[in-house]
Formats: sequence, structure tokens, C-alpha cells
Amino acid sequence: MSCPKSPDGQKGIAVVFLTDGFGLPLKNCKIMADKIAERVGCDVWVPDYFAGRPPVPLNAMNMPDKADQRPTVWDWLKFIFINGIPVLPGIIRNRPSVVAVRLASFFALLKEKKSYEKIGAVGYCFGGATAVRLSSTGLINSVVICHPSSFTIDEVRAIKVPSSWVCPEVDIFLAHQVRLDAEAALATKKETDASVEYEFKDYPGTQHGFAARPNHKYPELVEAHEQALDQTVNWLKKTLIPEVPSTA
Repeated sequence: MSCPKSPDGQKGIAVVFLTDGFGLPLKNCKIMADKIAERVGCDVWVPDYFAGRPPVPLNAMNMPDKADQRPTVWDWLKFIFINGIPVLPGIIRNRPSVVAVRLASFFALLKEKKSYEKIGAVGYCFGGATAVRLSSTGLINSVVICHPSSFTIDEVRAIKVPSSWVCPEVDIFLAHQVRLDAEAALATKKETDASVEYEFKDYPGTQHGFAARPNHKYPELVEAHEQALDQTVNWLKKTLIPEVPSTA
């Protein structure tokens, strides 16, 4: 857990940080959790929802970083034999139904031990898709979804909380049409009782993964990463922190 340094933090709220498929071994998640805790002013929890066995090893971080970098045949072969076939057991071991049970236990423990009035979530890649599904459970009050892996449009339609989407220009999972379909699914709820606030922000020049693990060789990707973090912080503050009435 990351905590804000200031004693004047938001005691009644918390954020749950859902890592990408690399899990806790990728140190970025802990650094980002610290930043969110400090800037939002609340506790940030980073659960080990892979039960100590993340589906993707760190050596599988080998795909293009920028939108104008197209995978070569060799890149695709590496993707299949390093990112694809070897991680299948991990994906099966951490399939949505299994992860949902682990997270339900985590939230039950959080509710038992803490007295948060509101809980937000931010998820990246695998965690982004998990965040989509979590948004219909009643366990959270707001969500930020960053370049999610596979989800269904029915899962988007089921979202019950305000959602903010971080969208790369090129994404093997969040293809442009999928992103448009997701926004359209939320837009159709606007005039109904199930309407929820949402936003989609596009980041030109980026690929899947930039919001969680930008390649620091490219300053423009680091900048996009920081902008996505700004988006996350602003959304969580907007939707979780109660407004203080102005005095005359």
C-alpha cells in the first residue's frame, strides 16, 4: 500500500491499482502507485491479484513502442513464441473468473479492515480489462481504464461507474474500432437511468503499454505517459473527492 505523505490526506477514499500482466515484479507499478497516492491524497492499494504468479514474464517486453514502429516478421515470431505460447498457462491460471474471485476476497478484506467511503480503481492492460469487468460489480465508485486487453462490448454496457479511458494510437487489443464501439456503447446510455459519466482520451504516436511502461529512449512517450498519469489523477480527484461548498 502507498500512502500520502501529508497528514491532511483523504481518509475516506482509496484507489486500487490493477497492474498489467507483468504484475508486481515490474517496479513501475509501485512508483506510479506512490505518485497517485501523493497527488490524489489517498491510500493506493496494489493487490497481488495473480497470486504471486504473473502471467507474463518481464523478458516478454519486446514489442514496438511507438505508433510508427510496425512489427517485422521476426517481431511477430518473437511475440508468438515468447509472448504467446509460453504465457498461455499463465493466462489460463489467471483467467477472468479466477481473478474475479481473488479480487472479491481482497475487497471483502478491505471493507472489513478499513472504512473507506469511496474506492476508485485504475487498471493497465490486463488490469485494464479487469477494471472494465470490476466496474459492474458495485465494488468501486470510479475507474480509469488504460489500454485494456481483451474485453467485450457487453461488459462495457454493464459499467455502472464513471469511467476514463486512456487510448493509444496503435493497440493490438484496443483497436480503433473497438475503442469507438466502447464509446458508442456508453453513449447509448446517456438518455437512460443507467447513464454514467465517461471520457475517452487519445494519445497520438503511442502503442499499447505506454501508460504503464514507456520506453525512456523516447521523450515523447515519457511525456504521453505523464499526461496519462495526469488524466488518471484528475479523474480520480473529480469523481471520488467530495466538493467543498464555497463560502460567501
